[in-house]
Amino acid sequence: MKKEFKEIIEKAEKSVEVLENKVEDLSKDFNEEAGEFWSDLKQRLKHIEIKLKDAYAEFEGDAELKAHLSMMEARDVLENVRDSVESFLYTVSKNTAKELDIAEIKAHLAKMDTEDKWEETEKELYHLYAQSKVEVEKLSKKAAEEINDIMIKLTQVV
Repeated sequence: MKKEFKEIIEKAEKSVEVLENKVEDLSKDFNEEAGEFWSDLKQRLKHIEIKLKDAYAEFEGDAELKAHLSMMEARDVLENVRDSVESFLYTVSKNTAKELDIAEIKAHLAKMDTEDKWEETEKELYHLYAQSKVEVEKLSKKAAEEINDIMIKLTQVV
């Protein structure tokens, strides 16, 4: 099971990297406002990458609960900024300032929601893990697969 999780994590990490590289290639043509927004989004994607790396390392070190929690936190962060990333990618392709403003607002709200929600979610997951390790593993696996799927779809937008 650990091997399967580690393979899924590696795929998700690669998908995040591919998306970042594609947008980074476009970033030389960004205006100042778009460049700043991309920097902010890039930091959020880095947070996802860090959580994926944490999950991988924790599976290596037999800290399974921490690994599952890191995976699910990465998924929550991605879910909350996904609309912003999609809006940004659309904006970059259309280069319209109005839509960029909307994407910035969505990104800010998503960040606030993620920070508040994760503290509650982590407590619930500790309780759930105590009750059913299998259920947490399923949630973690699903989260990793969804991260990979979302990143692949976002990569296709660019």
